[in-house]
Amino acid sequence: MQQEEVDIYIDTAEEGMKHALEHLQKELLKIRAGKATPDMLSGLTVPYYGSQTPLSQVANVNVSDSRTLVIQPWEKTMIQPIEKAIMEANLGFTPQNDGEVVRINVPALTEDRRKQLVKQAKAAAEDSKVGLRSARRDAMEEIKTAVKEGYPEDMGKRMEEKIENMTKAYSANIDKMVEGKEKDIMTI
Repeated sequence: MQQEEVDIYIDTAEEGMKHALEHLQKELLKIRAGKATPDMLSGLTVPYYGSQTPLSQVANVNVSDSRTLVIQPWEKTMIQPIEKAIMEANLGFTPQNDGEVVRINVPALTEDRRKQLVKQAKAAAEDSKVGLRSARRDAMEEIKTAVKEGYPEDMGKRMEEKIENMTKAYSANIDKMVEGKEKDIMTI
């Protein structure tokens, strides 16, 4: 077994860890911290000519002030489906329309709601850490198999150590991201 083949295991593990980190970033963007951001509606889909379509493909979503989202549909006929999709998504918003745009006033967060959002952020972080551990486990198994097939044991140990250090670094990164989001949520 060649060194390049074992390096692929490390690259694959790192790719999996990067994916877990990117997924966490997307999830944290969806958690609102009291300020209106278009990312709050990033996962929302609306029925458009018979298929579910992301909101961003049928309307512009903008922030008019720190507590108001404005959704400008490209077709006026989409106002009702957009309103209905927002209500059905159970995001805690009540959309209002004036025949031209849909406005969402983002309510101020209560202390209980802030605590719930922090728990949600920590749960998303734990899911990402599960992804890290999964990538680490897969790479470690591949290296152990390579050692059984004749790859030098000392090199295998170095590779395992490298993967372990990478896992710790990504885990620390996740903790830092969640800590920042927690501060953001708890700031009034």
